Amino acid sequence: MNASRKILVTGGTGYVGGRLIPLLRDRGNQFELRLMARKPEYLRARVGDDSEIVAGDVTKPETLTTALENVDTAYYLIHSMGSGQDFEDQDRLAAQNFALAAKEQRVRRIVYLGGLGEQDEFLSKHLRSRHEVGEVLKESGAQVIEFRASIVIGSGSLSFELIRALVQKLPVMICPKWVSTQAQPIAIEDVLTYMSYALELPEGDSRVYDIGGPDQVSYGDLMREYARQRGLKRLMIPVPFLSARLSSLWLGLVTPVYATIGRKLVESLKNPTIVNDNSALEAFPLRPMSLESAIQRALSKEDQEFATTRWQDAVSSSMAPRRFGGEQFGNRLIDCRTIALNFAPETAFEPIQRIGGKTGWYYGNFLWRIRGFMDLLVGGPGLRRGRRHPVELNVGDTLDCWRVEKIDAPQILRLNAEMRLPGRAWLEFTVTPSGDGCEITQTAMFDPVGLFGLCYWYSIWPLHQFIFAGMLRRIGEAAMSFDQSPKTKQDTTAEMSKT
Repeated sequence: MNASRKILVTGGTGYVGGRLIPLLRDRGNQFELRLMARKPEYLRARVGDDSEIVAGDVTKPETLTTALENVDTAYYLIHSMGSGQDFEDQDRLAAQNFALAAKEQRVRRIVYLGGLGEQDEFLSKHLRSRHEVGEVLKESGAQVIEFRASIVIGSGSLSFELIRALVQKLPVMICPKWVSTQAQPIAIEDVLTYMSYALELPEGDSRVYDIGGPDQVSYGDLMREYARQRGLKRLMIPVPFLSARLSSLWLGLVTPVYATIGRKLVESLKNPTIVNDNSALEAFPLRPMSLESAIQRALSKEDQEFATTRWQDAVSSSMAPRRFGGEQFGNRLIDCRTIALNFAPETAFEPIQRIGGKTGWYYGNFLWRIRGFMDLLVGGPGLRRGRRHPVELNVGDTLDCWRVEKIDAPQILRLNAEMRLPGRAWLEFTVTPSGDGCEITQTAMFDPVGLFGLCYWYSIWPLHQFIFAGMLRRIGEAAMSFDQSPKTKQDTTAEMSKT
């Protein structure tokens, strides 16, 4: 391949794209790698400063020209599953925009990851949209290599997280009809290998390759195999009349999959996803690993502190930004409070960067869980996503129902709310030196939309006084455990009491 041409990867903040990038970088002497993201700062925190990252949004055609300039092969790893009811239209428009820009820039090949499923009147909207995107991309005139996969098994994948959560949490499982649907799972390592092999294919016509492991199993079989490897005994009770909506709410309660995505996922689980064409085994020198081996590998990485990438870290998993019919956001409302500590800024920042996840929110965790549950009921992420790592935070990381918008330790952490709200919200912590110690300023900001947004803010104002004040106080107390200075805890407590 001509080294002057480039390989473009889209969807780098997602589960598959995030793992494909380092695999392609290892082959960097063969080509130049370019990454496209709606928010480059999110991706920059993950891949470092030595990667070429361009801003591009498939919903804004004018941004795609630069991204696709001099590109030989483009990996299209974008979907709108996290958006609203019109996700099919959004997927179609995004693919059309990308195909047109690729045609203008004479891209030679597009590699796309879709989903298995027989094309008929019973195919779910999600899988039908996946197939349609593959067809739309062919309008580019490029050679489209479309891989269609069933359940992807890997630490942090949507399917694996769903299975893990169900089996780990429920000794007795209520099993809807979709639990008996047949599938052909494939390990994430094998998916990535197939996609990297696509670079070596000869020029020719577009092709669709069904890819899957050697085992055809049901979701129930998957759960039983996971339970066996974990040494767990589980009772599974079939309940065939459970609707897709009830199933999605059930998944939202006991798994990281919140209801909006859960409903689309459940609708697609009714379709068998079996490999019907074995041409991938003939075209590529790869024999995918067994289900047993795939789960073993996933568990070995799951038992580490964090997976390399997680499905919920994708920007798309947070659902598309809601539009408010052209309304402008109102005046920003702010709740700001400060506490003084006899610690160095580095010490004071330690508990701040550990907030959320298993650490919790330092104060009123029960109320935070109630708020998360309420968010799940209206289609938001709730608190199910947790955090990627117990200590480290990068721009773009999910943190329960928030996402890290800015972090510059030990000065600032700013979180952007992804819960369902009548407006936009942020929670910011800043640490500034002050005398022999420092000050922590905690700021909650809210841009309301209309009267409903204002009513929401003022209705929870009393609760904010209770929770945010307690949170800041507990953060100060938690900083004591990280203090390495000779100052006494009594001195620090006395200083905190003055604020």
